[in-house]
Amino acid sequence: MIETIQTKFIVPVGMLAVIILLGIIAPDINANKVRIKDICDFQNKEEADLVGYGLIIGLDGSGDGNGTQFTTQSLTNMMERMGLTVDPKKVKVKNVAAVLVTAKLSSFNKDGSYVDVTVSSVGDASSLQGGTLLMTPLSDASGAVRAVAQGAVSIGGFNVQVDDNNRIINNYTLVGRVPNGAKVTNPLDAPAQSDKEFFLSLRNPDFTTAHRIAERINIKYGLTSFALDGGTVKVMVPDSLSHISYRTKFISDIGLLSVVPDNTARVVINEKTGTIVAGENVTIEPVAIAHGTITVNIQSTPIISQPEPFSTGETIVTQDSRVTVNDELAHVVHLERSVYLSDVASALNKIGATPRDIIAIFQALKQAGALRSELVIM
Repeated sequence: MIETIQTKFIVPVGMLAVIILLGIIAPDINANKVRIKDICDFQNKEEADLVGYGLIIGLDGSGDGNGTQFTTQSLTNMMERMGLTVDPKKVKVKNVAAVLVTAKLSSFNKDGSYVDVTVSSVGDASSLQGGTLLMTPLSDASGAVRAVAQGAVSIGGFNVQVDDNNRIINNYTLVGRVPNGAKVTNPLDAPAQSDKEFFLSLRNPDFTTAHRIAERINIKYGLTSFALDGGTVKVMVPDSLSHISYRTKFISDIGLLSVVPDNTARVVINEKTGTIVAGENVTIEPVAIAHGTITVNIQSTPIISQPEPFSTGETIVTQDSRVTVNDELAHVVHLERSVYLSDVASALNKIGATPRDIIAIFQALKQAGALRSELVIM
């Protein structure tokens, strides 16, 4: 048996790194099997995004400034609803921050259940650390209130300011979460479904993967499923399992079946971080690669001219600039046969190519038609 080989290349340059993850040859298909439930969604649920506007209180002077009018107005309106009349001009909101509250609701979340919420500052607050979200209604796209959120905010970091010029910040402090912070008050209705059939929706549509899923289910339960397209598999429920208790177990068992998904050859490049991630099916046609760099170095030296003592002259500062250009010889790599991307990465690492060089080379390979994959630039 030939074991799966995975190769990892890391080229650190300052804060940059090129990371290429490749599964080169994988004859042992058992190593790549995944459960159907991990690559598919069962089309027997409804989902909705919820949003609401609320206030976070209890901040240690890190809230919105007085110039944030909607925070001041929201606070005075809340006080009036509690029977207190407050002059908005005399309200200081440094311990209060206005936030947008978001959550995702599923038809599986029933009345009285709880879901996590995310809070994001919309004013000029400097941190949400230590705050508490006040009762906030959450609505769906139609405007119907589906849940009510409230609770202590967790930001997973801190923001400490000693004075105007000295501050220590750990992680991002203007977005936080309230675990189980929203109580469902108006659950979503589950979509109408038949007792005789249900559908599987692939998260990454692919005809080969859809066919393999249907084939795997048929091996286990007989001719009960078939792929409608690259993103949907229809599953027929056997008559002996149509009762609701057996039907639930049947769906559960199908989710636990394992298949080997097939993925499109793709190279993803993040130019901001200098990261490259490539799949196992990425190959490169025969090609010659030549790459060199030109470095321009500009040095400026100040020259100070002092006048004679007790004279009427002035001190003059001029700059002496020197420009040098270093033209590096191009390194040439010859690939006389179709190879996997790992072979190219290994060759480029040996000649000392930097992450930015490798990204430029991969982009040029795509333009030359030698890179047999989809190229995604983030």
